[in-house]
Amino acid sequence: MSHHAELQLACTPGIGATLGSRLIEHFGSAETAVAAGERAWRELGVPRAACAALAAADNARLDETRRWLDAADHHFITRDHRHYPNALAELEPAPPWLYALGDTELLNYPAIAIVGSRNPSPAGLEAAREFGFALASAGLVVVSGLARGIDAAAHEGALAADGMTIAVCGTGLDRVYPAMNKDLAERIAGNGLLLSEFGLGTEPARGNFPRRNRIIAGLCSATLVVEAARASGSLITARLASAAGREVFALPGSIHNPLARGCHQLIRDGAKLVETTEHILEDIAGVLDGYRSHRAQVSDREAEHAATDRPPAAENDDHATLLAALGHGPARVDDLVARTGWSADAVSSTLLILELEGRVHAGPGGAYTRTAS
Repeated sequence: MSHHAELQLACTPGIGATLGSRLIEHFGSAETAVAAGERAWRELGVPRAACAALAAADNARLDETRRWLDAADHHFITRDHRHYPNALAELEPAPPWLYALGDTELLNYPAIAIVGSRNPSPAGLEAAREFGFALASAGLVVVSGLARGIDAAAHEGALAADGMTIAVCGTGLDRVYPAMNKDLAERIAGNGLLLSEFGLGTEPARGNFPRRNRIIAGLCSATLVVEAARASGSLITARLASAAGREVFALPGSIHNPLARGCHQLIRDGAKLVETTEHILEDIAGVLDGYRSHRAQVSDREAEHAATDRPPAAENDDHATLLAALGHGPARVDDLVARTGWSADAVSSTLLILELEGRVHAGPGGAYTRTAS
């Protein structure tokens, strides 16, 4: 499906995601909004210069964005795109479009945000890496904001686990902010996903980051705050997550550490104190079960369509290898990574297939066992 009208709105200077949402909602579609004309646009608050640019139906930014989208793994995701996240569609208003660089399949998996201070303690950095590693190893997508400090450490932990991570950016995807994270951004683009609602050329600005935080909170089933002062963007992300009905977890710290005060405030306000990955996985087990149920239904429909098109597949060697590694006792993803030498992502993906086939069962705390055959 062509998304020319959405792209034209998105690339018009003076029309961002908020005004774009208003136009699409008012007129019923991007196509109708683009064709409405200047008088109708002005009534909805479109600036005069933006009206002129939209009426011209072409501009340098639009041409540049089209060229950018011609490159491999560069995407423009609208509300009707198959990878537009259902979690974001629940926001009011939902972002009308997203720019993406990398693997958009990650938008279909359960996700958890890890956020915190840009100037953390060494212990905070280590905790962010450890939680990023452990949660990615459990099959969750680790989402953060590519900022220095806790954000970067969470992404690094997920990448070290060969897991899934998404960086939500407060700039256009042709920019990296902060510049010190350029290498990290490139690795995430190659092994995960960079995501932004901001068009190409958008520079970092103070007002961009609360909007970025809204996307982070909206994408995720839960948000973990590792270290944060009482006045910080991480607390904004946590409050946005709570307002959206998502779980909020906070890592406690020393009463003498000023970077623990934001987390302690969140705990007093109702966030859940967390010390281990298992605390989080146990709490969001219902979300994960719902995801698995949905994927099972999708798999069943795909199997029905495919059944008449190909003969039954032979036993998959990878499946047999993982079942042998699992043995007859419970084992977690990291246990199976150690036994097989596979990446955490490969183990998690194969476990999901085996679970959908009814051959393994996910128990409390993320431990897997064989089902009776």
